[in-house]
Amino acid sequence: MEGTEVLEKKQQNSPGDDIRTTNYNILGKIFHGAGIYAVAALFLVAGIILQALGVINNFLTAQNMLNIVDAVSMLGIVAVGMAFVTYSGHYADMSVPTTMALTGIIAVQMLQYGFFPAIAAAVAAGLLIGLINAVAIGKFKANPIIWTLAVNYVTLGVIRLVWVNKQIYPDMIAKSQWASDVFDNIYRFRFFNKIGLPVVYMIILVILLNFIMKKTKFGQQLKITGAARKASEFSGVNVERVIGLSFVICALTATLGGLTVTSLSRVGAYYNGAGYDFKAVTAIVIGGMTLAGGRGSIIGVLGGVLIIGLMNNIMTLLGVGTFSQDMIRGIIFIVVVGINAKSLRTLGRDDA
Repeated sequence: MEGTEVLEKKQQNSPGDDIRTTNYNILGKIFHGAGIYAVAALFLVAGIILQALGVINNFLTAQNMLNIVDAVSMLGIVAVGMAFVTYSGHYADMSVPTTMALTGIIAVQMLQYGFFPAIAAAVAAGLLIGLINAVAIGKFKANPIIWTLAVNYVTLGVIRLVWVNKQIYPDMIAKSQWASDVFDNIYRFRFFNKIGLPVVYMIILVILLNFIMKKTKFGQQLKITGAARKASEFSGVNVERVIGLSFVICALTATLGGLTVTSLSRVGAYYNGAGYDFKAVTAIVIGGMTLAGGRGSIIGVLGGVLIIGLMNNIMTLLGVGTFSQDMIRGIIFIVVVGINAKSLRTLGRDDA
């Protein structure tokens, strides 16, 4: 009788069936329902507890919450664009830092002709880098990491060759005070003297790019391409175009990020944008987007950005040094990614 029951159970599961368990615990339910924002809530609660214990001051204030969002807004701008590259199954765009630096320095240099020509020149430069990456990776299937890293070094070389490591300043280049002031306000303008313009940029990009990724034909094709490139090719998707557009979107958001960083620092220089590639990838992965492609969302990436902001703010209020912050941040990243991966596996949605 026992053998018959076992045989019947085996017959119920065909060879193609997924027989992994989908039983999950409370922690799995939290991550499934609330996603990465459950982790953000935990960091928020941790900050409130530390303030209640008197360990830190002024954490749970409206101004500090605005400071957190403002501090990570530029990272958010860059990360939501790079998320399209990751979603397409091409890991990351390592040319982002020098794209930010080059577009920023070109904008400053062109301020002598006015604000709008400066912005147009910066966008054209960013678009050119995006198109170069699009053709090389989309059409000729170059390795995305090696190619974009090479583009990063070539662009850095161009900057150093043309500007000879010089720093250039908007107020010295611009021939009109108006052009200089408007460029300065790309970062510094505040709505109601509270909400920074970069935060508005980030929110608009999150809404727009989330719609593109989840509600358009291009977004669906991008998902299929990231999940299974060969299958998407056989189904008639123009894979070259889809992948190419993801790199163009990434370059354009990097351009906006570069203009914002340059406006913040009030200087055009080769080092503007340094580190934003790895920071963006970190936010993307913490936000639940798999590097394998085809899974994740812009809303999740925004959650990853906010977690980074909360972490940085709490550690700064605690007086933690830069090197210690890096170590703690690394440990927390590993834990968060591990928990997310574990919850996905217990839900029968293995990302491996």
